Amino acid sequence: MAEAFLFDLAIEIMTKLGSHTIQEIGLYWGFKDELHKLNRMVSTIKVVLLHAEELSSENRQVKEWLSMLKDAFYDADDLLDELSLKALQKQVMTGTRMAKEVRLFFSSSNPFAYGLKMAHKIKAIRERLDEIAENRKFFLEERHEERRIAANKGRDQTHSFPPEVVVGREHDKEAIIELLLKSNDEENVSIIPIIGIGGLGKTTLAQLVYNDEKVKGQFELKAWACVSDNFDVKLIVEKILESVSCQKPNSSEMDALKSLLHEKIIGKKYLIVLDDIWNEDSEKWNRLKDLLVGGARGSKIIITTRLRKVAELARPIAMYELQGLPKSESWSLFEKIAFKRGQVASQSHEDIGREIVAKCLGVPLAIRTIGSLLYFKDSESEWLSFK
Repeated sequence: MAEAFLFDLAIEIMTKLGSHTIQEIGLYWGFKDELHKLNRMVSTIKVVLLHAEELSSENRQVKEWLSMLKDAFYDADDLLDELSLKALQKQVMTGTRMAKEVRLFFSSSNPFAYGLKMAHKIKAIRERLDEIAENRKFFLEERHEERRIAANKGRDQTHSFPPEVVVGREHDKEAIIELLLKSNDEENVSIIPIIGIGGLGKTTLAQLVYNDEKVKGQFELKAWACVSDNFDVKLIVEKILESVSCQKPNSSEMDALKSLLHEKIIGKKYLIVLDDIWNEDSEKWNRLKDLLVGGARGSKIIITTRLRKVAELARPIAMYELQGLPKSESWSLFEKIAFKRGQVASQSHEDIGREIVAKCLGVPLAIRTIGSLLYFKDSESEWLSFK
């Protein structure tokens, strides 16, 4: 039924809105709040879709309402697809040959003008959905039971959006684990940066290492903090404490946070991941590092960054430079994401796909983003438009 399809489409839109790719580009262009509002609006509408399904066969008003909603959902989905492709321009822009070729593969435009245009489009769709949601109050009630069913279905639904898969990083993972488990007699706490251009999967690799069973057995305490471009020492300490305790610290005073952090890590062999660091200020880095020196011998800090200068600032025991995927593994990743059940649709689809993958130059984000978009497109002409 159309309504069941709309429910799936709502979940698909919410999945895209919550993806790392869309969130990062929203932050970059300054419309992250609009994306959040759009997500909330789609979530609100999704709740009544099951009720609408019951009424649509005999209620013309509901049927017309669903038709308007379908058009708005399609526009939202198309806009998110466009944003996903544009995100690649930011994620791989470093001036290297790889970045240059990937950048040329996707059309460019003035970032400020494009960001402003997208912000207006997102707001327009959100306001349109807001108006549609307001109209439904005349003939659709949001029932408690409907909320419960929709929430459960949203959690359990095996919808058509392809899940994230990781290919070709086993060797990288084992290399990082070897560095983690290697003893260092000079300092109690050692730092290991993972560096590489945007889109290579530094965060994903750090997650694979962080969750590995061998690693879990070697450290008494583990914590993860996403830092990004705001290297606020107090905020980072709060995130570390929240990761350790699974709850926010009771106090936001710096002295209290220092004391609590010291209490948590003193004498313990710990692993802390500081994800996506951009800070080039040595004073800020040293202030944070001084707060983390109380761990037992063998404690490690993994940082992920795009910048070699940031990695060198941390005075690491070793640096791990992440590279693009080899040709065969690039195709394997694309195959799993772009084709339903991982099965190639036809020889011509494979030929086109291999040309597209070659232009991605081993960057998993590029492969994953394009593969996810092509997953919903069946015709050869649609595939050729990405070539």
